[in-house]
Amino acid sequence: MGLFRRGKQADAVPDQDAALVDEGPAGAGPGADATPARQRGPWDVSEVPDRGRRVDLGPLWLPGREGMELRMEVEKTSRLVTAAAVQLHGSALQLQVFAAPRTEGIWDEIRAEIAESVTKQGGSAEDIVGPFGRELLARVPVRTSEGRTGHRPARFIGVDGPRWFLRGVLTGRAAAEEAAAEELEEVFADVVVVRGTEARAPRDLLPLTLPGRPRTELPGTEPAPDVLTRGPEITETR
Repeated sequence: MGLFRRGKQADAVPDQDAALVDEGPAGAGPGADATPARQRGPWDVSEVPDRGRRVDLGPLWLPGREGMELRMEVEKTSRLVTAAAVQLHGSALQLQVFAAPRTEGIWDEIRAEIAESVTKQGGSAEDIVGPFGRELLARVPVRTSEGRTGHRPARFIGVDGPRWFLRGVLTGRAAAEEAAAEELEEVFADVVVVRGTEARAPRDLLPLTLPGRPRTELPGTEPAPDVLTRGPEITETR
């Protein structure tokens, strides 16, 4: 099964929707005053009237879909919730949100660093045009159950917003099949970022919270609202 492609190499010109997303909402970066209203998210909290039926994860409001499962990833030492991962129909989307400078995006820089890291590990990464602008189509080295080295397809997508950066990683069918990717791309596009007003250094991870839990509490096992079929599961990462 071949990996799908939505664009060419890094010198390709994104389509109109991708260009609007790359430029970000007003106030997000240089030339933002001339940026027209975007037709697609991810959104800043200032761009939506209310949370609606999205799940409140603190800095992220996550839209639910029928059959979706949610897993929260917790860093073992700090006990911070570092990522949310959703699974849907054989595909997965991991979401992380970071602080970013007021006047410029960081996705170009981060994308180059991810490509270099994947390549050094023995994988491959191709910079292409996707529905959200530039993205990486990668083959990431993994250890198989037989102890051999294999490769798993992954798509790294990112959007620069006003003082935040949202990164998504698509794996499973969504990393290899365009049709399978559409559901989780719509989830990514409907995410709302709640950056907050606190000062943070660029690239600082914005820790997430479980639904219904204040930011100061450690993650527990309280179920998510019924927009998801299962409550959040906890996965510890080193």
